[in-house]
Amino acid sequence: MKLRCVAIDDEPLALSLITQYVAQFSKLELLQTFNDAIEGAEFLANNSVDLLFIDINMPDITGLELVENLSIKPMIIFTTAHKKFALDGFELEAMDYLLKPIPFDRFSRAVIKAIDYFDLKNNVKTESPQYLFVRSEYKMVKIAVADIDYIEGLVDYVKIHLLNSTRPILSLMTMKAVLEKLPSEQFSRIHRSFIVPNMNVKAILNKKAELISGKSIPISSSNQDFIDEWMKQSFTNR
Repeated sequence: MKLRCVAIDDEPLALSLITQYVAQFSKLELLQTFNDAIEGAEFLANNSVDLLFIDINMPDITGLELVENLSIKPMIIFTTAHKKFALDGFELEAMDYLLKPIPFDRFSRAVIKAIDYFDLKNNVKTESPQYLFVRSEYKMVKIAVADIDYIEGLVDYVKIHLLNSTRPILSLMTMKAVLEKLPSEQFSRIHRSFIVPNMNVKAILNKKAELISGKSIPISSSNQDFIDEWMKQSFTNR
């Protein structure tokens, strides 16, 4: 399945470059390009689009305003010559932010993230996702589900601790939101502040889950059912 793409930029040379870059990816189908933002907005309102490349600084309406007013938002990759717009772009949950002049390798990394995310969304009903996508430090981060040691909740943030890494990934999201992104049969919330991969629990002692990494995670009284489920899984997998 190809990603249906549209590019909007008031600079013809920028549109030409994006057209050339998109042509290098068999997974992408460029439906249309627009140098007029209003015409582009009308097309988006009447057509199904998966990925939008859009300049931020345009006359009549900015790329930020256009995206903000879309009733159905595709994945967004902003392109601009101005770094100052980066934060605003990510507040609109952009997939990535490319600074002009855009080198192909940087464009490629942004597109691969979009393709991976697209495939994840379309395969979620048939198979367990292998990757978790979160926003951290103004960029979209791809995390292999198998690399997660445990997840810790900190008010409005989550800390995703990884195996073989001393630096956790910090993301502005709730525990409920991150749990919904994970395969339910592989992860459990055992405490209001902790989510663990079931297979990484090697022992349970004194209402604490001992992980293969050596970390000890408390199991709250409201999540005691996890102990029974873990024991059943452990017995079944012998």
